[in-house]
Amino acid sequence: MAITTEQIATAGLVGAGGAGFPTHVKLSGKADTVVINGAECEPLLHKDKQLILTYGDRIVEGLSRAMALVGASRGIVGIKSKYSQVIDSIRPKLRAGMEIGPLDDVYPAGDEFILIYQTLGRILAPGAIPLSVGAVVMNVETALNLSLADTHPVTRKFVSVAGAVANPCTVCVPIGAPLSVCLEAAGGATIDDPAYVIGGAMMGSLTSDLTTPVTKTTGGLIVLPKDHFIVQRKSWDWQKTSRVGRAACDQCSHCTELCPRYLLGHPVEPHKAMRSLGFNPARQADTAGSQFCCECNLCSYCSCPEGLDPKNVNAQNKRRIMAEKKQWKNPPFLPERAENLMPFRKTPTHRLMQRIGLDRFVNKGPLLDREITVPEVTILLKQHIGAPCQSRVTVGQKVQEGECIAARPVADGKPALGADLHASITGTVTAVTDQAVVIHK
Repeated sequence: MAITTEQIATAGLVGAGGAGFPTHVKLSGKADTVVINGAECEPLLHKDKQLILTYGDRIVEGLSRAMALVGASRGIVGIKSKYSQVIDSIRPKLRAGMEIGPLDDVYPAGDEFILIYQTLGRILAPGAIPLSVGAVVMNVETALNLSLADTHPVTRKFVSVAGAVANPCTVCVPIGAPLSVCLEAAGGATIDDPAYVIGGAMMGSLTSDLTTPVTKTTGGLIVLPKDHFIVQRKSWDWQKTSRVGRAACDQCSHCTELCPRYLLGHPVEPHKAMRSLGFNPARQADTAGSQFCCECNLCSYCSCPEGLDPKNVNAQNKRRIMAEKKQWKNPPFLPERAENLMPFRKTPTHRLMQRIGLDRFVNKGPLLDREITVPEVTILLKQHIGAPCQSRVTVGQKVQEGECIAARPVADGKPALGADLHASITGTVTAVTDQAVVIHK
């Protein structure tokens, strides 16, 4: 069934597997191919595979709708070749023009630049977007939401719960539910005084607050001991990153030689960013390439033999460059590296898990077949790239699940970049701030 981009915006769709870019904007362009990102390369996460196994027909419908909107004649579902059961479950459901894009079991196969190269053989230039090579990339869960957008706005989120828990699993919870609900569904932590990572172990963020609400982009909750390598590294502040890096980096360049974006020909050279710590941090010759870093953390968690943190040095430089509104025009681009170097420098997922100490945990995450309910939700007004939504409700107002409670702000007659928000439970609004709307049953 046909759907419009405005319906997608009002249904609240944003990228469910990344930064939350509004889906209606992504599908407003024209492309010859839509790629569904089922790589799920973050260790211990399994929600996308579980969704394909459970909702394959819906995901194919979402892919079909996306293809129709952008005028694509080709649709690809990117899945790691090793997941034969997942591939076998969805292959019979594919329609004309659709195919499986088999992926290597490497990290970061889910980076959209790497995904497009593996599935289409096309290489994005530094700073480019997939549309520049005729492609649109969409997360598995986003495709599922797209298949429902004309009848059901986004009110639920699938989350993998993994690590030191009794029963690693994938759960479906109302948006705005506290993370503690996800942990309880997995049987709770199996260690005392644990630490928590929201998202993936590689790119996720550390938290100690399980009252933090689930958002449209929450993909995982990983429970780890506080002395675990991942927890220790995510606990470093900038002062420690800078001090240790300045003292210990010997410029071996392993971080650069194994950088996925560097291997695509981009001018990302983490060892030069590290070099800048010993000189003027703003030295253009060493830091300009930082703006093209995808922050996958491979350099910091795996490549560096000294255990340093090139990723956060790149990230610090990138934010400074953005704040100064500097842009590297016509950066050098050597796409031949992809063919000449990348096949020999991929990072196998199992080796990565050994390196960062995640191979000790159960690497499964079956989807629970029961609905998780909560008495209260806290729905954040900013869950996407763009402007925060503006509340449409007041304290004491009764709302139904699926009712719009906050919308994109409008300026000069045009909605700002964003996507609408909806009540994820039926209840009464008990608080409205400039940060969130709270609803209680």
